[in-house]
Amino acid sequence: EILRVTGVQTCALPIFWLEPQLDSRAVLGLPSGSPQPRQVSFGSPRHFAAMHRILAGQGQNILQQGASEDKGENARLQAFIGAIAIGDLVKSTLGPKGMDKILQPMPGQEAHKMATTVTNDGATILKSVWIDNPAARILVDISKTQDEECGDGTTSVVVLAAEMLRKAQDLVEQNKMHPQVIIKGYRLALAAARSKLEALAQDRGGDKAGFREDLMKIARTTLSSKLLKHEKEHFATVAVDAVLRLQGKPNLDYIQVIKKPGGSLKDSFLEEGFILEKKIGVGMPKILENCNVLVANCQMDTDKIKIYGARVKVDSFDAVAEIEKAEKDKMKTKVEKICGHGCNVFINRQLIYNYPEQLFKDAGVMAIEHSDFEGTERMAAVLGADIASTFDNPEETKLGFCKKIEEIIIGEDKVIKFSGCKEGEACTIVLRGASNHILDEAERSLHDALAVLFQTVTDTRVCHGGGCMEMAMAGHIFEEMKKVEGKEQVAMEAFGKALMQIPCILSDNAGFDSQELVGKLRAAHSRGENTMGLEFNQGGIADMAKLGIMESFRSKMSQLCSAAEAAEMIIRVDDIIKNAPREREG
Repeated sequence: EILRVTGVQTCALPIFWLEPQLDSRAVLGLPSGSPQPRQVSFGSPRHFAAMHRILAGQGQNILQQGASEDKGENARLQAFIGAIAIGDLVKSTLGPKGMDKILQPMPGQEAHKMATTVTNDGATILKSVWIDNPAARILVDISKTQDEECGDGTTSVVVLAAEMLRKAQDLVEQNKMHPQVIIKGYRLALAAARSKLEALAQDRGGDKAGFREDLMKIARTTLSSKLLKHEKEHFATVAVDAVLRLQGKPNLDYIQVIKKPGGSLKDSFLEEGFILEKKIGVGMPKILENCNVLVANCQMDTDKIKIYGARVKVDSFDAVAEIEKAEKDKMKTKVEKICGHGCNVFINRQLIYNYPEQLFKDAGVMAIEHSDFEGTERMAAVLGADIASTFDNPEETKLGFCKKIEEIIIGEDKVIKFSGCKEGEACTIVLRGASNHILDEAERSLHDALAVLFQTVTDTRVCHGGGCMEMAMAGHIFEEMKKVEGKEQVAMEAFGKALMQIPCILSDNAGFDSQELVGKLRAAHSRGENTMGLEFNQGGIADMAKLGIMESFRSKMSQLCSAAEAAEMIIRVDDIIKNAPREREG
């Protein structure tokens, strides 16, 4: 210890005795020739600062050895830089002219089993990248949430949040503005942006033909930035037809996507009904009509003794034959119970061995074995059946129904097609393509389109795209900030400028002069032309209503709110604590 508190007080000030071995002149900042004081009180600011230095230098560290802590400006700077770097990573993939990225697995023992991915989907990119920065992980999480909630806008939400943080960093470093002031200004700007977005939204949910046209426009806009943009008319029709078949039911699982290499993307098609990638049993009819289907998950191999470690000792082959006969009788009884349900099609999630398959054939029941787990769940839903595991109570088991089951060939593979399912909303989209990489990216693109269309059916409001809404919201924020007194006005302006960066990035990715295009766009919106946006075929601005560039209102609102909330969370950071790494044993 370099200090020893005696508890003696003089004039209500604590007195500290300095240990003899300590050079008190150096601690107190006194000249080397002056006498060494042994007793110091908090009587002057200089002495108080000296005591603070001594105590702070010798304070106990509450963190475990190996842990680290960044405070204040260092922590805030680290959070800003990490989040902005994530935005810069995916920025070049934004928009109809965005670039693709190749994601290659790390070299190692399992690297040869993992396929290289080519994509421009923001959620896929961020999901595949290993990230150490905690603030960057927040942006990755909002991208995943956007993908799960709306399907589209996964890149936009990350880029917008990163631009908000870039503006906030300038306010903190150059203007010395407190983070809480920035957050207050951002909240005011968010409220203004939301009100403008809601005012510009359109709703034609009551008009069936008009709503379908809106869905087609949204699908074309979504697919414009994907691999399928050259066939976007074809795939937009496929996606809209598939979503409208759901009739508003909140279950995208009824839409099945099957990938079959071969042919071109234009050969993809929508098949009404359900397709199971399995084969019908040997010797059974390949076409069956008016099918009552029993879907089950049970063992249809030869029943065996299930007690662990049990052995049966016999003294003759006759006893072995009796055991085998008992097993066969038990299986025969199970098959008779299944047939007693009145079904003419039996689909099992597990294997069906030769003997029970022969019994089903003799009973005139079509047997399909080893249907995949996910396929069985979806199939039971679209057929309107329960998945049974016991067969003692036929009256409690619900059978599925479909008008026709047949075996067809897609590409080079045989599959089973279920037509006229009880739940008529079911459909299957069959994707064709030259390679697995193309098929994987096509599936991701189609998933985004299906998800955003599904959300639009739920919330029928739509808005214009092409950077139109961002510029309109920014203009409204600039008008509203004039009514605000104080530093919050500067933060609101920064929020508006961050929104204006979206059309800037869209222009840069297309290879055009972003400053010129955004200047024209801002001038058009200042004249009240709120439907004007960027048009990249000619490299100018155009009326988005005439071009049919539309986006889902729910997706756009989710992007705005998620980006603002993530930015606010990161701006609040003033301390980053890293735990000590766990030591390996052995």
